[in-house]
Amino acid sequence: MPQMSKVELYAAIRRDHRAGMKMRELERKYNVSWRTVKKAVDSVWPEPRKKLPPRPTALDPFKPVIDKMLRTDFDAPRKQRHTITRIFHRLVEEHSADVSYQMVRRYVADRKPEILAASGKAPVEAFVPQTHLPGHEAEVDFGDVTVRLAGELVTCYLFSLRLSYSGKAVHRVFASCGQEAFFEGHVHALRTLGGVPRTKIRYDNLKSAVAQVLGLSRARVETDRWIAFRSHFVHVPVGSHCFPTGSATSTAV
Repeated sequence: MPQMSKVELYAAIRRDHRAGMKMRELERKYNVSWRTVKKAVDSVWPEPRKKLPPRPTALDPFKPVIDKMLRTDFDAPRKQRHTITRIFHRLVEEHSADVSYQMVRRYVADRKPEILAASGKAPVEAFVPQTHLPGHEAEVDFGDVTVRLAGELVTCYLFSLRLSYSGKAVHRVFASCGQEAFFEGHVHALRTLGGVPRTKIRYDNLKSAVAQVLGLSRARVETDRWIAFRSHFVHVPVGSHCFPTGSATSTAV
């Protein structure tokens, strides 16, 4: 019989205890101490194993020296900052340290972010939560996909329109990536969904819709046919509860 994990042992002890088995009976059945039975009865999850203090290493006396080098690098030109190899050689040559390169590398990898954070120079981690209202936004992607057709692998093109709130998506595969296929994909998706998003549809810089990206401003020049196509759907009546009444606009992002 395979040996039970500690979680399985605790679960078995708790099950038998609920069935009316006494503490001493549980000790004998599972060959454990009274303390283990008591812990299992009191808690469904075993206590995490206590971490042992780190063992002393030959690098310990030189850690303040490494920390000083790393702090000095804050104000040094980029090309004059210490590499791990340079730190290692300085420890050996200037301090006669009997340490390995791997030992220094591991310490620097762990310690450098801590020193940066303590100095206030570490990059700030942040995120921007995204919220989407029902029927307000969608995203379009149009890219190549490989399919097996008549027993052969063929490159086709997949049009996808996905609602940002619900995640509901409509897909269509085309043999061409031309503008006609791009337009037909929209028509199929909007008919399937019953209308257009209320505020916007997000695009990448698809060639079928964007004629030019203007320099550093990243402004877009849309193609004439795309502008005409888009304007046709501005007042498409809504036929589904998925879309509030309103008009659709498009943005290239």
